[in-house]
Amino acid sequence: SDAEVAREHADSAGDPREDFVVPGDFDGFAFALDAHGRLAWTSNDIDGDHVVAVLTERVSDDYLTFLRERGVSYLLAGTREVDLPLALEKIGARFGVRTLMLEGGGHVNGAMLRAGLIDEVSLLVAPVADGRVGTPTLFDVERDGTLPRRLALEHVERRDGDVLWLRYRVER
Repeated sequence: SDAEVAREHADSAGDPREDFVVPGDFDGFAFALDAHGRLAWTSNDIDGDHVVAVLTERVSDDYLTFLRERGVSYLLAGTREVDLPLALEKIGARFGVRTLMLEGGGHVNGAMLRAGLIDEVSLLVAPVADGRVGTPTLFDVERDGTLPRRLALEHVERRDGDVLWLRYRVER
């Protein structure tokens, strides 16, 4: 049965409810927030970066076995929702990473901003206007009393194709 396979795998590779780090040296990492354990990885690599799933305790042992069998590292951070400060602490401790580039959507970016975990906002502004309703935003934050964060301009650079690169420091 699946439960027996999961138990056998756990016996040979440690407790599946603990963080799992694939041995080896990696040039880069792709950290994926997956609170429910729904991403069906076919490999442990995205464009040369080692995949690390950031999960919650709600994921099943079978899913953890699935990740181990594919060589995907994982970190458990939070009970029902990903505890972002804990996740970043573990990323630093387990992988030595001190700087992350967020490539998430407005929801992930907003959660990181609300938690006070963003130091810098780096934007590439392309000379295209898109006013469609439902266009993604940089930061989606629920109206819960969280005040907007002030950004201080640090750098402006004109790039090819009239693209502007803007870098802001997030003020505390």
